[in-house]
Amino acid sequence: MSSTVGGPPAFLIDTHAHLDHRRFKDDVEQVMERAKEAHVGWIVTIGADLVSSRQAVEFARRYPGVMATVGVHPHDADSVSDRVLHEIKVLAHDKRVVAIGEIGLDYHYDFSPRDLQRRVFARQISLARELELPIVVHVREAYEDVVSILKSEHAGDVGGVIHCFSGDLKVAKDCLDMGFYISVGGILTFANSQALGETIKALPMERIVLETDAPYLTPVPYRGKRNEPAYVVYVAKALAYLKGVTFQEVAEATTLNAVKLFGLPEGDWERPIASLRKPRNS
Repeated sequence: MSSTVGGPPAFLIDTHAHLDHRRFKDDVEQVMERAKEAHVGWIVTIGADLVSSRQAVEFARRYPGVMATVGVHPHDADSVSDRVLHEIKVLAHDKRVVAIGEIGLDYHYDFSPRDLQRRVFARQISLARELELPIVVHVREAYEDVVSILKSEHAGDVGGVIHCFSGDLKVAKDCLDMGFYISVGGILTFANSQALGETIKALPMERIVLETDAPYLTPVPYRGKRNEPAYVVYVAKALAYLKGVTFQEVAEATTLNAVKLFGLPEGDWERPIASLRKPRNS
């Protein structure tokens, strides 16, 4: 899936996937192989509660080319205690962990009370600052409060990424001003994403990263089926079309951005998964 005939392969990084999800349990080896064939050089698998955070770390230890994040999603804010945060902190010391997340606010489902979501979000930002790790931010129908908390908690000290961005240009600029990256995924390929497309088009390429959110938000042409890291190529193609640049330019820019964001080891990300060195603490 290189961008030019005879040119070097354009490596991509999927900055947000849930490889521990039950929908991958029967064919994860094949999923990883397809990612390799699609020239996906790194996959960041995301923790969303204590159990999935543990699983993300184990998955990253097991598969070269995979890194992990640990944290508690706003849906599960009511599960957070001092003990849970302590265990997240312990997990975060693993060398395969590159961020705290996904954390944030979700006012669409309100599975946890909003005031509790806000407190837990702030506590996890504080933990990230203590550990000097970036954060992966989930936000749905709560951009005003997310931006406010990011500012009040000095989240710009560590930076991070706004996962699956769906806000407007003002919100995007507020986040960029705090040093955050904007992540785009399969939604960019949807027919009803014109407003989001106009926002992303106005953002500088050096602040954009790619994701799948696999197994969710599958891009066209596979919408309706399970998403997987190999499909990040379709997000890259959509972004290239939107920006009026080549696939290669998108691949190079977004890969470099992800390497900077997560502090990925230099050099490894330039090669397919199969050629990456074994996990450092395996």
